[in-house]
Formats: sequence, C-alpha cells, structure tokens
Amino acid sequence: MGKTKKKAQLPFRLNLLFVFIFFLFSLLILQLGVVQILNGEEARNTINETENIRARMSVPRGLMYDRFGNLVLDNEPERTITYTPPRNGDSAKKRLEIAEKLAEFIMMEEEFEDLEARVRERDKQEYWYLFNTQEAGSRLTEEEKELSAGEQYNKMLEKIKPEDYNTFDWSDRHLLNVVAIKKELDTAFQLSPHTIKNENVTEEEYALVSENLAQLPGIDATIDWNRVSKYDNTFSSFIGRISSSNEGIPRENRDYYLSLGYSRNDRVGTSGLEQQYENMLRGQKEVIQYTTNSNGTIIGTETIVDGKAGNDLILTVDMELQQRVDEIAKIELENFINQNPRENEYMSEALVAMLDPQTGEVLALSGAHYDRENDRYVDHSYRVVYDAHLPGSSIKGATMLAGYDANVIEPGEIIYDRPIRIAETQPKSSWTDLGRINDLTAIEQSSNVYMFEIAMRLATATYRENEPLYNFDRDAFRVLRNYFSQFGLGARTGIDLPFEATGVIGTNTQDGGLLLDTAIGQHDAYTTLQLAQYVSTIANDGYRVRPHLVKEVRQANGSKESLGPIVESHGRDILNRIDMDESYIKRVQEGFRLVTTDGTARGHWANSPYNVALKTGTAQNDVYEDGEFQMRTNNLTLVGYAPYDEPEVAFAIVVPRAGTGNDHNGIHHRIGNQIMEAYFDLKEERDQAGITENLHEQIGNEAIDSEETSDEDQEN
Repeated sequence: MGKTKKKAQLPFRLNLLFVFIFFLFSLLILQLGVVQILNGEEARNTINETENIRARMSVPRGLMYDRFGNLVLDNEPERTITYTPPRNGDSAKKRLEIAEKLAEFIMMEEEFEDLEARVRERDKQEYWYLFNTQEAGSRLTEEEKELSAGEQYNKMLEKIKPEDYNTFDWSDRHLLNVVAIKKELDTAFQLSPHTIKNENVTEEEYALVSENLAQLPGIDATIDWNRVSKYDNTFSSFIGRISSSNEGIPRENRDYYLSLGYSRNDRVGTSGLEQQYENMLRGQKEVIQYTTNSNGTIIGTETIVDGKAGNDLILTVDMELQQRVDEIAKIELENFINQNPRENEYMSEALVAMLDPQTGEVLALSGAHYDRENDRYVDHSYRVVYDAHLPGSSIKGATMLAGYDANVIEPGEIIYDRPIRIAETQPKSSWTDLGRINDLTAIEQSSNVYMFEIAMRLATATYRENEPLYNFDRDAFRVLRNYFSQFGLGARTGIDLPFEATGVIGTNTQDGGLLLDTAIGQHDAYTTLQLAQYVSTIANDGYRVRPHLVKEVRQANGSKESLGPIVESHGRDILNRIDMDESYIKRVQEGFRLVTTDGTARGHWANSPYNVALKTGTAQNDVYEDGEFQMRTNNLTLVGYAPYDEPEVAFAIVVPRAGTGNDHNGIHHRIGNQIMEAYFDLKEERDQAGITENLHEQIGNEAIDSEETSDEDQEN
C-alpha cells in the first residue's frame, strides 16, 4: 500500500517541476522579446559603445607686448600635417601602410643628409622586423621567451644586425622618407593629434594631403602656430623658446604636464618668459569627446570645452630703448676691442641692466658679446642674469652702510688713507694715498683703505703694520655678507624668470685679507642684475624692490591692434627695507652724487644734464689658462641712477676682462652716458607726442576677477 502511494506522488512532482521550468523559459523569452523589439537599437548601441574618450586640441599661445603696447612676439600660422590614432591605436603594419601612402604626398626633409639623419639604427631594425617577424622571434632563447612582450621585443631588436636590415637599400630616398614618417606615427597616442610635419610644409604638400584624406586614415591637414619675434634677436634671450612638436613636453616633467591635460607632443615653454608664464600663455585647449564602438571606430563627437587662446603678456620693457641700448653696447664693445686688440684679447662682453628703482620694472637688459671664433658680435643678454663678475668699488656704498649700522664708523668720521701692510701679504692701498678723508670723500674718491678699516673693525681685529691681524673674528664675513644680501648682493633678486644666478660667494673665512677684499668688491662676484637691484635700493631710500619683466597679463581678444581686459597686474613688490637709519642712506646717496660732480667720474659725468648719482668700480681679474697666468685684466663696473632728487631710472654696467692700459677707463662711462641720453631723449619725444605707457587710457577695458573660474577652466 505504501509503495503504491509513493509511485503516485512522483509523476505529480515531475509535472510540477516541468511547469516551473516552462514558466521560467516563458519569462526569459518575454524579456528577450522586450529587449529586441522595444529596446533593440538602444541595446545594440550599449553593446557597441565601449568608451567615451576626450582629446584636447591646441590653441594659439598668448602674445607679448612691450610697456607701450608694441607687439613683441607674434603667432604666425603654419601648415601642419597631423596623425590621430584611433582608440587602442593602429597596428604597426597599419601604420606602415599609412606611412607609405603619406610618403607619396610629403617629404620629411628636402636634403638627403637631413633625411638620412632622421632614421636611426633602431628605426631600421624595426622596419626589418615588420617583414621578418617570425625570423626575429626564432632568435629568442627559451629564457627570453618568458619575458614580457615589451622586453621580448627589445631583445629581438638587439639581435637584428646591420647585415639584416642592410638588405634594404638605405640610399633610396623614398624608403628613408617612409621610415621617417612611420617613426612619427609610432610616437602618437590614441585620439591625440600628433604633429607629423609642421616646418616647411609646401602649399602643394598641404593641398595633396587635404585632397587625399579619405585614403589616409587618421591623417589631417591643419594649421599650427609658430612664434615670431617682431624685433629680430633683441631681447630674445628673455622671451625664451618653446619646444618643437618632436620634442614635446620635457621628459623630466612629463607627469606634471600630463596631469594638466597636455599631450606628449604639445609645445611648451622651455626657457625665459615662455617657460615662466606657460600657464598663462598656453590658453585653454578645446576638449572634444569621442564616442567609439567596440572596434575603436569613432561613432560620435561632442565639444565639451570650447578652446580659448592664451593670455597676452604686457612687458615692462621699453623695446625701443632696448634696441638703442643693444646698439650702444655693441658699438662701444667693438670700438674698444678694435682700438687695442692685443690689450683686450680676453675681453668679450658689455652687460647693461636698467630698472625703474621705484617699481622694479625692467626697462632694458642688454648683453653684447664678441664671438671671436666667428669674428662677429651677437646678443648674449642672458648673461646679465646668469653670469657673475667681481664688481670692484661699485659696491662700496653697501660697505659704508654696513659700517654705519654696525656702529664701527660714524658719519663724518675721519681716517688716514695709507697703505695697509699685513704680514705675509701684499700691501693693500687705494688708487693713490688720499691722506685724511671722511666717509663722503671715501665714496667720492673711492678709497679702498676706508673700506679696509670698516672690515677690520667689523672683525674686531687689531692692526699693526707688518704684523698679522690680531683677534680676527671670522664671523665678520657672515655679518658683512648679511648686509650685502639686504641689497640683493649674493641673493636672488626675485626676477620672474625660471632661473637666475645668485653670484659666487667665497668659502674661505680664515684669511682676514679676503674680508678686506670682500669690502671693496674683490672677492665675491655678483650678476649685473644684482648690481642694478643694489643701486636701485640705495636710490629708493633703502627699499629693495623685486625686478619684474611682466607688467600685466591680459585676456586675448582676437585682435593684435588692441588689448583685452586685465587678468593680472604685477605692481611694486617690496622684498625688504634696509634695516638701518634713513639718514645713513641719505649720506651714501650724497656720496654717489659727489662721485659725479667732484669724484672719480667727474671727467665723464660732470657736464651731464641728467643729474646722475653713481659709483665706479674696477676689479682686478687676472686670466689663467690651465693654471698658468696669461694676462692681467680688469672688470669695469658702473652703477647709478637719475635724476638724483626723484630717481626714475637705475642702471648697472659690467665690462669684464678689459685691458689695463691707460685708455681702459672710458668704455663703461661712454656706455653709461649714452644709455642715459637714450632714456631721456625717448622720454622727451614721447612727452611731446603725447604717448603714454598707461594702457588703461589708450584702450577701454575692465579687469577680470581671476577668482571667477568656470567649470571648463577648472577641467582644462
């Protein structure tokens, strides 16, 4: 009976299971029907759409204008051939096919030698590999086959020898051109335009590529921008340069640039103002979103962020003055060398810096250089900021102020100027025995001995003729240099450039004689810009102001004839106030005035109509080659400002390694007189013409609140 009951229950359970399974299949069929009939197209798109990828398109860089609104640096459109790989890129063989087709329309280099130089050994190895992949793979050892794909590839290339790839005819210009093009294609990244050629693209090449884009997947003919200086090479050292498309972003800062949305072959500033203000000049790239299917084919594009040209820079520099100063320095250097070539055989530079001492605005930076090897004069203005030279007596104003503030001398104090004789050292003296002099006369007549006395007192040293300095406190080096640094001597000036030299500071603090040399500018070396900041600080009643090259940043408005609204304004930036009584500074200012009227510079400046205050300097700078003495030369320096009552221009001039003959005292003064004449003549001409540097008055504009940044700006 029990067995019969169990048999009756079994078919019932099976039927129930079949019904349940039937019900599940019915639901599945219903769901598939809904998907295919009602949402079929949407589902297919969902399957095919694998990724949305954004690409950033370059925009024109910002322009540069001088302080009067004259265009200094422009953009010049240039024809460009680019390659944009699809998502996940093209295969190597596909890129070769594209290169072979593109080689029919463009030539990477006109000269065979230049084309040949483009193709390296690795490029030839890679070309051979494409046609002999299996052969290359068979050369791997069993151990090498266990390496990663990338490591295996490099191992295979290493095993490809000249006898392999030289089976191709590398004297064939067309072959070299194909490989050179493929080399550029290989460096491109997915959905990111990569420049194949943007220099010397002919109209014919541009037209042929444009007409054949259908058979050149990923290739485009577009417009790029080339930087063009409107003033030849004047000031070019400080404008700087941008990288080429081949160079792209600097390797050492690649992660930084990529994090900001740059592509690897983007052109960026690599020196000067181009580098310093890269974030302002670069602009806002146009961001395009590509929608691709599973095959990598682009099925849709959308502009996410509109492109915006880079901001323009308004420089503090007066380019007309800059040109005149360049010419003055070059002519005077050339004349001076030609007067006595043997005496001046190691002389090669004349360096000039001009600032507004009140605001720190750079008016001109000039460096004439004689290239002896090629017998020509060239612009090396970067040396004003990067090269340090012994300044000589021009820094005695800082030494005198250190003596006042440290209470080792008093204004009006008289000492006897006579040779200082320290045991086992050469006598140290002024250019002549000046006898009884006070502090003003010491500056006026450039007394070394007065400065030696200050240095010895700072070191609490006891001086007895022909004996060592007793009780010398070597901490005096630190004390004196601390005073100097308050003027910018031996310290960064703070100029808005990627790099500046801080001078060369001696490390020997044991030798008391070196402290005396430091006090007269014969031990530590400074740049011409540091000397300009130093004299500006004296002219500016002790306020050290940061020198700067950019006055304003303005939004590009699409016109080169007018300026856009202000984005940033760079005004006076006081770095420090000299920590001493103002009467001391007034005393040194008076000493600088006396140098012009009654002192060491009166022969060159007494009749100057510009009311100049200045200080001269001569520093012995002997020339050695391979450790052997060659010739005795002098660095000639001159620092000053004008007008004395209300200073508006300060300058520093350095002429290194001039001959020591009787005629050597003139070149720095001749340059100084002429640059002052150029400055004040230009000022008068502009006053009469009603020309103002106040760009606000010339062009109606309103400032932009830099804190109001759009979402698109944030994204870029």
